[in-house]
Amino acid sequence: MTQPKIQKYVFIALLVAQGVVIGLLERMIPFPFAFAPGAKLGLANLITIVALFTMSFSDSFLLLWMRLILTALLGGTLSTFLYSAGGALLSYFGMLLIKQLGPNRVSIIGISAAGGVLHNVGQLLVASFIAQSWTVMLYLPILSFIGILAGSAIGIAANYLFEHVRTLNYLRTNYSQIQTQKKRQRHLRHLQKESHYDKN
Repeated sequence: MTQPKIQKYVFIALLVAQGVVIGLLERMIPFPFAFAPGAKLGLANLITIVALFTMSFSDSFLLLWMRLILTALLGGTLSTFLYSAGGALLSYFGMLLIKQLGPNRVSIIGISAAGGVLHNVGQLLVASFIAQSWTVMLYLPILSFIGILAGSAIGIAANYLFEHVRTLNYLRTNYSQIQTQKKRQRHLRHLQKESHYDKN
């Protein structure tokens, strides 16, 4: 195994461990609204945001599942796993899509705020499925407001980490450069194909 791969797996393991700790601590925080069982603030989304800006899709998706499974095994039940997975997956894919708009159109805080809302939407969808009733979704407005506040706070924290933690700043810059190079290569291949068709 090469040195870069070892470093990558160590970084993934560290983020997973941090995400599990945050997830377990979050479960100890009493949620002020008992009408939505299992709904949480989604503080572990901080780890997801860091992963989105520092590693590939496959690595960040692997990290997400490892965090969810380990958190459930260490201090959860099947229902809490379903709630967490529903919120985390919808939030992950939502933030991934919004991130494609680029830094000039949406900031990390905006991405995180959207992720906070989607996290609660995902958990309410799971709650609706378990309860066999869509009336649970009536609580979406207030949970969306909470999600925006929590997501914005997490986005601010992520911004702070990227600016003040040298390793994260380096990884984010390196990942951004790799993505830019891939886009240029795809664009060049597209131009070459068009040129080939024109000649024919």
